[in-house]
Amino acid sequence: MDWEIVEQRLMNLLNGGKHSELRGALMMLNEVDIARFMETLDKEKLLLTFRILPKDVSADVFAYMSAEQKQTLVESIGDNEIRSLIEDMFLDDTVDFLEELPANVVKRVLQNTSESKRNLINQFLRYPENSAGSLMTIEYMELKRGLTVREAMSAIKKTGLDKETIYTLYIIDQARHLIGTIALRTLILADDEVLIDSLMDTNIISVNTMDDQEKVAETVREYDLMTIPVVDNEHRLVGIITADDVMDVIEDENTEDFEKMAALTPAEDEYLKMTPWQLAKNRLPWLLLLATVAIVTGMIITNYETLLEGTGMGIILTACIPMLMDTGGNCGAQASTLMIRGIALGEIEFKDIGKALWKEVRVGLIIGTVLFIYTFVRVYLINHGSLAVCFVVSISLFCTVLMSKSLGCVLPLTAKRLGFDPALMASPLITTIVDMASLIVYFTIATSVLGV
Repeated sequence: MDWEIVEQRLMNLLNGGKHSELRGALMMLNEVDIARFMETLDKEKLLLTFRILPKDVSADVFAYMSAEQKQTLVESIGDNEIRSLIEDMFLDDTVDFLEELPANVVKRVLQNTSESKRNLINQFLRYPENSAGSLMTIEYMELKRGLTVREAMSAIKKTGLDKETIYTLYIIDQARHLIGTIALRTLILADDEVLIDSLMDTNIISVNTMDDQEKVAETVREYDLMTIPVVDNEHRLVGIITADDVMDVIEDENTEDFEKMAALTPAEDEYLKMTPWQLAKNRLPWLLLLATVAIVTGMIITNYETLLEGTGMGIILTACIPMLMDTGGNCGAQASTLMIRGIALGEIEFKDIGKALWKEVRVGLIIGTVLFIYTFVRVYLINHGSLAVCFVVSISLFCTVLMSKSLGCVLPLTAKRLGFDPALMASPLITTIVDMASLIVYFTIATSVLGV
């Protein structure tokens, strides 16, 4: 499907006032594509198009719209329309929507919501942000233990239409404790008089309402689940989290890690919707911190000014400083990136620090040896340095590579152990630390070998 052609046709129908044809054309599209089309509309056309949609479709489309457009619509439509919209939306989508709105708009939405749904929304809003409780939905299919397959299928037919998903069925006891799950496929293929107790899987994978969303995503990915039940401290079933919500979490967590790895304060808004002041505010703290730490690097160089004074040897040593620092920073960044990625995927834990460090040491020995030979020959042929100077530069680079690989391995794992985000120990911070350490190694070796 050529989206530009479809979009142009929809715009022609809208601009031509052919509302009936526009409605029919929109009904041929997926809810995501309808929301995508509405992103291009101004306030007046947005409201008109939204009202053209059938009520049951408009709620689904609303869930895929941007926060700004949702707010625009809520501020523009009447109270009855708000009430109808909220009642037709799944609870988790409603909660996500309200969390993005200003307080005055939230108040208006809640005032036009039925008391039962308002109580549920308030209950969800009390869960900590980014917790499993704030992500879950209560539109799932639960069955009481002791039912036959026939009775279970009858219950599904009566209430399943209002559930967000019925692919996995959750079995509870009289106290609402989660005791098992059944795949709908299993239920369909079983004999009618068989008890569901004999079909359920009691090996339950679940999360607690207070678990962080990152843990939820890790659990879903590890066990390859489509949905995951959410239980309270007494192991009572209170909701489920579906795959679409988990995918949003993974996207948010990856974006946050990328921003931290680039020395940026994580931002909630999209790049093009942020002002230059907001972007600068997210970048300045880290840049100021790194610039302050870099003062130490300058102090180290100043402390060895005698060694670097305008002699031929000093000129060569000075010329090699950028190469030494850049190589060390790059090596540290390589190791830290692999560690951060391994931690994120659950492949590496703090208990593996010994194995990981030994592996990086061996990698460092191989890379360091190759760079030692390359640097020795390069400094001797291009910079015309003495054998002593060539050795100082080369052995310093060898030690820097070994050290940076080790730091790049250890620091992310240590940060995770201490409760910090491993992404903090990414390229900018690793580079700054390695720069200082490599200069100390460099000048210590130079003063010892050259006798200055």
